[in-house]
This record gives sequence, C-alpha cells and structure tokens, in this order.
Amino acid sequence: MSEICRLLVVDDDPTIREMLDMVLVSEGYEVITAPHGAAALTLLDHITPDVIVLDMKMPVMDGWQFLRQYRERPGPKVPVLVLTAAQDDKRRAADVGANAYLAKPFTIDDLVRTLDECMRANPCTHPG
Repeated sequence: MSEICRLLVVDDDPTIREMLDMVLVSEGYEVITAPHGAAALTLLDHITPDVIVLDMKMPVMDGWQFLRQYRERPGPKVPVLVLTAAQDDKRRAADVGANAYLAKPFTIDDLVRTLDECMRANPCTHPG
C-alpha cells in the first residue's frame, strides 16, 4: 500500500489557496486548506498533516501567532514551510520554529522540491 502526503495550506488569499490546492493535488498530495491561523489550529484538532504550508501575513491570526501557538501544543510537530514575500521573514520564521522558507514569488518546482525536503525528515504516513 502506498502512502500519500497530507498538506495543510494556510493562506488568506483564496486565489492562492485554490492554485496551491489544484497544483499540489495534481502532484499527488492530499491538500486541506485554511484561511488563517485560527482556522488552521481548529483543523489540527481533527487532522494530522505531514507538512504545514504557511503564509505569514494574514488577518484574524497571522503566521507568527499560529507558529507560536502550534509549537506550544502538546504532541509531536510536523514540518512547517513558510511562504512569504517579506525579506526579513526568513530569520523571523526560523526564530519561531519554521522548518523551511520559500520566498514569494516562487515556482511550482521550487515548492515541490522544498516540500520533498521537508518530508525527508517527516515521511508521509497516510494510506493512499
């Protein structure tokens, strides 16, 4: 039985969420989306992704707040890939526990390569 990688994509822009969903599903991933950090934390009460793909600048709860609260939750943590356009966010993302960083704009090849790197440390565990 093969395993499928489940991604939680957190981004406030519905166009970006839809594009990432479409592209990543076509690459063989299972994709679950959330419009902000608070919604993502609620989803994490019910699902376990293999990687979290996280935008940093969002209303309601931004990526920084999400990462802090996520890291404080009990239990094992999955890799977090930060997507952001801000130049100083790479250092800040590492400071709050992001595992990888991808600057916007990025190519789909860059995204898939970075996701693959994240999953080497955290192999997919969901039956396909």
